Amino acid sequence: MQHLLIIAIILINSLFILVFIRDLIRHRTEVMAEPANPVWTPIAQIGIFFLSTFGVSDFAISTAIYSKAKWVSMKKLPGTLNAQDVIPVFVMSLAYISSVKVGITTLLVCIICQALGAFLGPYVVIRLPEKRIRQFVIIGLLVATGLILGGKLGWIPDGGTATELYGWKLWLTGVLMFVFGALNNVGIGSFSLTMATVYAMGMNPIAAFPIMMGGCTVSLPIGSMQFIRLNDYSRKITLFSIFGIIGVLIAVFLVKSLNTSLIQWVVIVVLLYSAFGLYQENRKHEWMA
Repeated sequence: MQHLLIIAIILINSLFILVFIRDLIRHRTEVMAEPANPVWTPIAQIGIFFLSTFGVSDFAISTAIYSKAKWVSMKKLPGTLNAQDVIPVFVMSLAYISSVKVGITTLLVCIICQALGAFLGPYVVIRLPEKRIRQFVIIGLLVATGLILGGKLGWIPDGGTATELYGWKLWLTGVLMFVFGALNNVGIGSFSLTMATVYAMGMNPIAAFPIMMGGCTVSLPIGSMQFIRLNDYSRKITLFSIFGIIGVLIAVFLVKSLNTSLIQWVVIVVLLYSAFGLYQENRKHEWMA
């Protein structure tokens, strides 16, 4: 069953790559005209996905960087956050699913439910005004900050030893994963939320990684293909996301035991600063209106 799951993951992500390449070719004259910096964007991708491999929200970090650097409009930010994740998370998922033991039923329920949420989300996001998207992004930054801070201060359980869920815990986790998949599409990343859920359900903390990577590696390409179809994402940032693979491989294979405590404190400060900046921007738009 695990082999079938890996084959399904490869097929879904390969389909996304084909759709993305076709869209790049169709809009090849527009890609390099997009505002993302061709030098700093690849460097940023390496750092973003290096941290993401340890469970630090790449949605939140990307939002902090992109909103400050003006690399993508707020309207196209949710689609960009989803599309840029597909290829690096694909690599992460193969690394973790093949090396970390999690019950196959639990893994399948989490992946399928998150994929369903991701499929429905883009049709809602495309109808939202920029102000509302900015508000969702601020919430996402604050949620990510709260979860990181909660883990460091011991407010969130450290988890247990289980590798499989049963009964109401499995059903509740499935419902939450559906919600997390939908929230991805408004710029609220699911990594931190999934990690907190897995801990609260009494699972082994390491089990969070194949669950959150597996769920995202199916849900992200499904949702991102909708954003591609709706022309609501940055092609340049998504193209440069292939450099994120470098960050993933460094984290997975070279520094598995890295102590990220100091990095997490830095990330907390950056996320709070970014949330405040977006709040100020919302206030400015309200004043101008």
